[in-house]
Amino acid sequence: MPAQLPRHPFEPLDDKLKEECGIFGVLGVADAANFVALGLHALQHRGQEAGGIVTFDPESGFNSARRFGYVRDNFTKADVMATLPGSIAIGHVRYSTAGSKGSTAIRDVQPFFGEFAMGGCAVAHNGNITNANQLRRDLIERGSIFQSNSDSECIIHLMARSMQRTIPERMKDALRMVEGAFSVVAMTRTKLIGVRDALGVRPLVLGKIGPREAEGGWCLASETCALDIIGAEFIREVEPGEMVVIDSRGLESFHPFERAASRFCIFEHVYFSRPDSILGGRSVYETRRQIGVELAKEAPVEADLVCPVPDSGTPAAIGYSQQSGIPYAMGIIRNQYMGRTFIEPTEQIRNMGVRLKLNVNRALIRGKRVILVDDSVVRGTTSIKIREMIMEAGAAEVHFRIASPPTAWPCFYGVDTPERAKLLAATMTEDEMRDFIGVDSLKFISLDGLYRAVGEAKGRNARSPKYCDACFSGEYPVAPADMIERGFTMKAAE
Repeated sequence: MPAQLPRHPFEPLDDKLKEECGIFGVLGVADAANFVALGLHALQHRGQEAGGIVTFDPESGFNSARRFGYVRDNFTKADVMATLPGSIAIGHVRYSTAGSKGSTAIRDVQPFFGEFAMGGCAVAHNGNITNANQLRRDLIERGSIFQSNSDSECIIHLMARSMQRTIPERMKDALRMVEGAFSVVAMTRTKLIGVRDALGVRPLVLGKIGPREAEGGWCLASETCALDIIGAEFIREVEPGEMVVIDSRGLESFHPFERAASRFCIFEHVYFSRPDSILGGRSVYETRRQIGVELAKEAPVEADLVCPVPDSGTPAAIGYSQQSGIPYAMGIIRNQYMGRTFIEPTEQIRNMGVRLKLNVNRALIRGKRVILVDDSVVRGTTSIKIREMIMEAGAAEVHFRIASPPTAWPCFYGVDTPERAKLLAATMTEDEMRDFIGVDSLKFISLDGLYRAVGEAKGRNARSPKYCDACFSGEYPVAPADMIERGFTMKAAE
């Protein structure tokens, strides 16, 4: 029998891993805040809880605006944007960071700002500092006074303790003490700064506004889709372990950290990044389509239709259909206008769950053997609700195909992941998960298959994987010191 749902309903479609931040910065353009607002709008999928923008103008100095909610609801208003003059700006969109789970304080909304002897600096961070608790304790003992619960604020305080004479040098000092994953955009009165950690876990790209040869603006962003929205040219990725410092004279590049083999987050390819972005020279859409191709090779099944769980399952479902020869169909329709601003006013509405966002195309599904392609299974709660909807519509069979390996380990590098005991794959076998969800079959792409889809022809090299795949393998490239201190047990070495 299919499992019973938990007693406490989840928010619709919350059974997904959430990337916690998107960052964007521009230099050398009039009304820079408007460019940042557009860039953050393109990165809204990376964080929908809150956003902030900081600018600098010679007459008014540093200016900031931080708001809860969507970019479109806050940073398209003339009265707000009028408070953000200047030709240099950075911005941030977020879900709650590791240090502030459940916090709704505006003080936790980035960018953070610090005033130093050589001038002010604003910092926006995507990722997670895995030794933040220890850093925070040490800093407080030495006199620092924190204003937020965010791990990212540690960067400002570490910079304040540095004895270096310039802000870029102080940032190098600070980030050398930080463990975990970080992509950072920062700004002074005249400089735009971008940094990635030595492993390059989180993305950061560089763009040019206007002709490359002529004077114009520069921009930094979490993804290339944010460059597209402002008409910027993609120049290159900021390299793992690189710091770029840009001002009116141009760009300087530094490598302040000990070099290491890149371990970019493989889940960026699976789910986090927008399908129209480019990662590592590869189209995210094409990679996801290829995941579907590999999945069809590994887990074929006789069926009448291949249907995506929208929207993240769509490219993989197209690839699965193309490889298997089974027709692709939109068996589930997403309500594109159902956002987080829809307040659930009653228990009855709240219990509708997934139905608030998804509806089954009944005329198409009735009597059919259906393959549903989704990007991941976390707790399994949404999968159960979708299976119920498909069966109620009269499907003859329901087969789930998942475009990532089983998510059995939490992420500590900037992703909102349930504790391990709440991850379905951490406590059940694949067959047990199939029975729990109540479907006719359930198959995940293998880790080797996922690596082949992202361009590693021989699959995953267990001795030197090229990506961070800890959420699947349990092999963390950086030990999560804070979580180990709280009792988290690492996977035993094989």
